[in-house]
Amino acid sequence: MQTITKYLALVVLCLIVQFINAQDSIPQVNRDKIETLKDLKEQIKAEEREFLKAEVEAINIRLENGEITNVEADALKKEAAKKRALNIENRIAIINNKIALLERNEAGYKPGDDEELSKVGLSIGGEDGTFAGIKINGKKKPKKYDRRTSSDMVLAFGLNNAIIEGQSLDDSPYKFGGSRFFEIGWAWKTRVFKETNFLRFKYGYSFQINGLKPTDNMYFVNQGGQTVLEAFPQDLKKSKLSITNLVFPMHLEFGPSKKIDKETYFRYSTDRQFKLGLGGYAGFNIGTRQKLKYTVDGERIKDKRKRGLNTSDLVYGLSGYVAFGGTALYVKYDLSPIFKDQLVDQNNISIGVRFDMD
Repeated sequence: MQTITKYLALVVLCLIVQFINAQDSIPQVNRDKIETLKDLKEQIKAEEREFLKAEVEAINIRLENGEITNVEADALKKEAAKKRALNIENRIAIINNKIALLERNEAGYKPGDDEELSKVGLSIGGEDGTFAGIKINGKKKPKKYDRRTSSDMVLAFGLNNAIIEGQSLDDSPYKFGGSRFFEIGWAWKTRVFKETNFLRFKYGYSFQINGLKPTDNMYFVNQGGQTVLEAFPQDLKKSKLSITNLVFPMHLEFGPSKKIDKETYFRYSTDRQFKLGLGGYAGFNIGTRQKLKYTVDGERIKDKRKRGLNTSDLVYGLSGYVAFGGTALYVKYDLSPIFKDQLVDQNNISIGVRFDMD
C-alpha cells in the first residue's frame, strides 16, 4: 500500500511539473499579446455601448421629428440593443480564440494583421473633424447623427496684379502672365439652419503669397518713404516682389446639396453641386521679399531684399468664388494698399482656380 501511495505521489508531482513547464513555455511576446487581448475585451464592451448610445440618440431624434411612432421607436431600440449584445458576444469569442492560439503555440504565434491590435494610426480629414484634418486614431467611434460642421483643405492659385489709383489695369507696370498668387489653408464649413443646408458659413485660415513682376527692367526702391519703380542699372533676368500674408477668410456659401439619410445618421453633400461663396478676409503681412537676378562681368548674381519696401502690415479684402463640386473660379481683392503711406495707392487683385479638398 505504501508503494502504491508513493507511485501516485510521484505521478501527481510529474503532472504539476509538466503544467508549470507548459506555463513557462509561453514566450514573453505571447504573454504580452494575451494581456493586450484581455484588456481589449473591456474596450469592446465599452465601444459597443457607445454605439448603442448613439443609435438610441438617433432614434430619439427621429421620434422628436415625428418620423416614427413610439411603438416603432421602442422596437428599433430593442433591435439595436440585441444587435450590440450579439456583437459583444461574437467579438469576445474571436478574442478568446486568439488567446487560445497564443497559449497553444510556443514559437511566438502571430495572429496576423488585425484591426483590434492596430489601435494607432494616422488619418487625414477624418469624420471627427480634427485640427487641420490630422488625428491619431484611437478606438472606433460612432458617427454623430447630425454633423453640422465639416472641414477641408483649400488650395488656390492663378494670376495676380494691382489696381493703381487713377490708372487702367491695361497700363499696369506688372507682367500679367508672370505675376501670380498661391494660397493654401484649412477651412471649416458650418450649416447655418437646422432643417436646410442651403446656407453655410465657411471660415478658416490661409497663407497667401502674392507675386508681382515689374516690366521694362524695373525694380522696387524706397525713396523718402515712397515705394516706387525704378530702372535697374544692369539687365535683369528676373525681378519679382513676393508678399506673404496669414489671413482668416470668412464666406457665406449658398447653393443646393444632396441629403444622405441613413438609419443612424444623416449628412448633406455638396458634391457635384453648384455653389456661390461671398465674403472677405483679414490678417497680417508675415513676410516681404524682392528677388533680383542679373549678371555683372559674367558673374550671375541673386539678390534678395527683405526690408525697406514699406508694405502694409495689416491686410484685408473681399473675395468670392463660383464652384461646381470642389473646383471653383476664385477672385480676391485687397482693400488694404500694397504699400502704406503712398501718394498713389496700389491694391492687389487676384483671379484663379480654387480647390476645396474634402
